[in-house]
Amino acid sequence: MRHRVAGRRLSRTSEHRLAMRRSLAASLFEHETISTTIEKAKEVKAFAEKLITLAKKGTLAARRRAIAMLGDRDIIGFEDSKAVKKGTIIGKLFSELGPRYLDRPGGYTRIIRLSLRRLGDNGRLVLLQLVGGEESLKEQTKAAGKATRKKAKAEQPSETEEVTDAEEIVEAEEVTENDSGADETNDEEEQPDKQ
Repeated sequence: MRHRVAGRRLSRTSEHRLAMRRSLAASLFEHETISTTIEKAKEVKAFAEKLITLAKKGTLAARRRAIAMLGDRDIIGFEDSKAVKKGTIIGKLFSELGPRYLDRPGGYTRIIRLSLRRLGDNGRLVLLQLVGGEESLKEQTKAAGKATRKKAKAEQPSETEEVTDAEEIVEAEEVTENDSGADETNDEEEQPDKQ
């Protein structure tokens, strides 16, 4: 009998369950949303919220405890088809996610049920997300919009540059007109000889 035994077995050994929980939590912190089955999501949710609570403390002891619980996986991004290290999971957890939830007393994640079923075993799929990621995405898009506007203003030439560019164009046209005029006179001289 399993009276008052917490947690799900998920048809795995205890080592496999622990590794799966760590992997899903690390992916959640890296991508801020993951798709998985409802049972796995419910197991990972409590673990992820405990880690975010540690990140809110921000102390060295809390950081070491989080590393012991989760591990410190690298975040790898691809730029120009090359793998580039962009940081670590613990670094992101303590520098971005912990400060984001300082005012929030709990409930850092949410489970959104999808109408999809997994192909193969027909498992019920859900999205496990970090709450409040939408605001940070909006801020990033606003910052990107401001950066592109600033870049566009910087790329616009000043009035003095426009004048010098216009003078160069006029000079280039005059040179080509002089060259083409000389060619026309040569062509006219050759044509009467042919007749």
